[in-house]
Amino acid sequence: MSTTNGLTIDQGQKYEGDDWWSWSVWIDGPTNELDEVTHVEYTLHPTFSKPVRTVTTRQNAFQLSAEGWGGFLIYARVFRKDGSVHHLQHQLRLYYPGGERNHE
Repeated sequence: MSTTNGLTIDQGQKYEGDDWWSWSVWIDGPTNELDEVTHVEYTLHPTFSKPVRTVTTRQNAFQLSAEGWGGFLIYARVFRKDGSVHHLQHQLRLYYPGGERNHE
């Protein structure tokens, strides 16, 4: 996980069964830093039908939800009100209910 200006990517995940997960990622950090973000552009694994996705919703910390079968590296470009762009990355890790991590 990388960080910039105190911002990081966090994740949640839920095992749905049959080697399939629903998951979400969002930007975590100090409120004053999140308030300066206009939108986040996430780049997912190229096997997704739409691998580049833009989220503009500040109320849920620019959360992106999806589903799939394996972990991968997620990239995010965080666009700020001052015109600057910050780059983050996060290794999505998915776990079975017993705590065992699935393959990446």
